Amino acid sequence: MTEVFGVPLPALMGQLTVGMINGAFYALMSLGLTVIFGMLRVINFTHGAQFTLGAFGAWALLHYFQIPYWWALVLVPLPIGIVSMIFERTLLKRLYAMDHLFQLLLTFGLALVIEGLLAVSYGSSGKPYNNPLPGGFNLGFMFMPYYRAWVLTASLAMCFGAWYAIERTSLGAILRAATDNRELVRTFGINVPRLMTLTYGMGVTLAALAGVLAAPMTQVSPMMGSGLVITVFAVVVIGGMGSILGSIVIGFALGLLEAITKVYYPPLSGVVIFIIMVGVILVKPNGLFGRRS
Repeated sequence: MTEVFGVPLPALMGQLTVGMINGAFYALMSLGLTVIFGMLRVINFTHGAQFTLGAFGAWALLHYFQIPYWWALVLVPLPIGIVSMIFERTLLKRLYAMDHLFQLLLTFGLALVIEGLLAVSYGSSGKPYNNPLPGGFNLGFMFMPYYRAWVLTASLAMCFGAWYAIERTSLGAILRAATDNRELVRTFGINVPRLMTLTYGMGVTLAALAGVLAAPMTQVSPMMGSGLVITVFAVVVIGGMGSILGSIVIGFALGLLEAITKVYYPPLSGVVIFIIMVGVILVKPNGLFGRRS
């Protein structure tokens, strides 16, 4: 059997495939964070809880109303995004002129409230969610479940779609211009506060959509997003705060790196991303794809 530095090739390729799938979630989540920070300059600590809400929303639709997964992909993220826009208009916008610490405390407090309410309502043990795509196909080096292939494909499509919308369309040009100079954009008659609200809603919708995608792959539990969001923040810092391309590329790259580390030195796999984050901050504080302030 072919080996790569002492590891059988099938085992290595299988782990890399898992790393790509983890990287897909890192990229999708960090993309939402980056969109919000780029426009609003808000570090959204509620992002993990909004991811969790997406997973619980899919579970609730199936458990209480027998609405299947494919409908949940549409019916769950959009209402969560709309509610988040109400939150931005009623509470978050009041803190834009204040120190960033107040925004951090507000979003962190909201995350604790959401996770606490879910824990009280459903317990902390987790809820199972049936796989909507059972079965899989043989890649030669591993058995690839259909659902994981779908998650990888869908995440790549959504990341590319978001990048294209922001970097290659007129709406994206307005968004980028407002990020650099809000007052100048306002002189052209564009409603910048409304644009900020829609941007926050779009970022939260991406997080909720990632939660729906994650539901069949893990137990749906109140704390499922709290651990993930810490890693995602590291991805955003490494890629560059506000960099769309950086969040996507670094998300997938770090998913693969984490997988390789699990194969060759498992004790390091849980911290390798944060070691890289520290190194990037020391060498290039704006991130690998970030622009100088």
